[in-house]
Amino acid sequence: MLNNLSDALKKLKITAIDISEDSLEGCLDCLLQALAQNNMETSEKLQGSGILQLFASLLTPHSPCTAKVANIIAEVAKNEFMRLPCVEAGLIPPLVQLLNCKDQEVLLQTGRALGNICYDSHSLQAQLINMGVIPTLVKLLGIHCQNSALTEMCLVAFGNLAELESSKEQFAYTNVAEELVKLFKKQMEHDKKEMIFEVLAPLAENDAIKLQLVEAGLVECLLEIVQQTVDSEREEDIAELKTASDLMVLLLLGDESMQKLFEGGKGSVFQRVLSWVPSNNHQLQLAGALAIANFARNDGNCIHMVDNGIVQKLMDLLDRHVEDGNVTVQHAALSALRNLAIPVVNKAKMLSAGVAEAVLKFLKSEMPPVQFKLLGTLRMLIDAQEAAEQLGKNVKLVQRLVEWCEAKDHAGVMGESNRLLSALIRHSKSKDVINTIVQNGGIKHLVTMATSEHVIMQNEALVALALIAALELVTAEKDLENAKLVQILHRLLADERSAPEIKYNSMVLICALMGSEILHKEVQSLAFLEVVSKLRSHENKTVAQQASLTEQRLAVHS
Repeated sequence: MLNNLSDALKKLKITAIDISEDSLEGCLDCLLQALAQNNMETSEKLQGSGILQLFASLLTPHSPCTAKVANIIAEVAKNEFMRLPCVEAGLIPPLVQLLNCKDQEVLLQTGRALGNICYDSHSLQAQLINMGVIPTLVKLLGIHCQNSALTEMCLVAFGNLAELESSKEQFAYTNVAEELVKLFKKQMEHDKKEMIFEVLAPLAENDAIKLQLVEAGLVECLLEIVQQTVDSEREEDIAELKTASDLMVLLLLGDESMQKLFEGGKGSVFQRVLSWVPSNNHQLQLAGALAIANFARNDGNCIHMVDNGIVQKLMDLLDRHVEDGNVTVQHAALSALRNLAIPVVNKAKMLSAGVAEAVLKFLKSEMPPVQFKLLGTLRMLIDAQEAAEQLGKNVKLVQRLVEWCEAKDHAGVMGESNRLLSALIRHSKSKDVINTIVQNGGIKHLVTMATSEHVIMQNEALVALALIAALELVTAEKDLENAKLVQILHRLLADERSAPEIKYNSMVLICALMGSEILHKEVQSLAFLEVVSKLRSHENKTVAQQASLTEQRLAVHS
């Protein structure tokens, strides 16, 4: 082995002054020195020399040279072109085995070597995960938490591996949460905390780990950081405040971790987070509003929060951001209000608190994320007839909805605008609302909505159009004709892929359109009787019954 290595070094003309080459250690020192002087050139010489293959047999726990060999591999693997040769030389399995060694220097250099070989390669990192390195590294972190170099090595490894989804399940079966929180509590330096944060963020995307982090006391650490940094103007404190509050919001995305911190609305963490909303710090306002939106993910929590005055806090926050406000805060506060409006019992309370008026102040916003949440909040609020009628007669709102129905670059805004337009008609059942929508050009958008790829949107459009036909057909008939509604209904009925409820509501609408001479002629010009008669044998009884009724109606009017 020594002769092979020594000969290979001589052939490559890698020598160093004052180094005896008649020992293995001397050869390794020679290589390390050459790498220190010119890493890339030395690595190029090593490539294809056969030396890497010799190293595989030198990576044994009891060899006094193991740390140096691992160090050389780590240095060589800093070069991208050397990573594949290291893999092909079979260095990964013996390096992984060395992670079970007790020698701290060997562990450090082994970690560096594996990290550099697998750097930026998801397939190699996945290989490490399959070889079981995660439990081993977590154990190392617990045993060697006093060794800062080893601790850093473990954190860098965690940060790289945690990017892979497959790693998170393995991490969840270890006590990584407990070890990281323990380590975090001991850190005083900003850089060290930041390094731990970089590991915590990807790990906290996993719901099981979220709960483990909460149980390990991470939330208390985060709240403490917020308290310490909130009034600071130092750049690193501002960054730390943002990271801590963002991580707090992330922990609340897990159902179990969120419910544990809510504690029936009496939890100290919940109360602390609420106090962020009226803060003068935009980052805390944002985190506070997002936290409320996350707490508002089940009816019980929503009802409790509305009964305890959260809505007013959010409206006050929105008020502070109407003119040239912070878009992310607007978006977060509207998200929270939308979620709170989902339980039926909350809608009337929120309307009487003035939420609709507070939200309408943002109609002039040109920011699609704000527009999207604004529309969603209003749609959640208006299942009551009175509210739908009041909003449906608001010309500025209807004009903006019609404008946003054409926002082809923002599918979410376009979809929500259509759905709100339909909801205003369906819930109000009001001629005044229909007139306002007709006068502002909304009919064509409802007809287009009936062709949506989403059945729920198709259905909402057809029900709204049936109400228009029943209440204000004369006013709307020209717009319905121009939008080619009759041809669309024929297509929906003829299409075998149309859902039963779409076929049913299309036939109801056809019957309602018979009261218009213009539209009646269109119905007669298309072979509706033929299409409808086929549906009498439809497997859905409701569709079959409606087909019989529609056929009779068409026959009478033919």
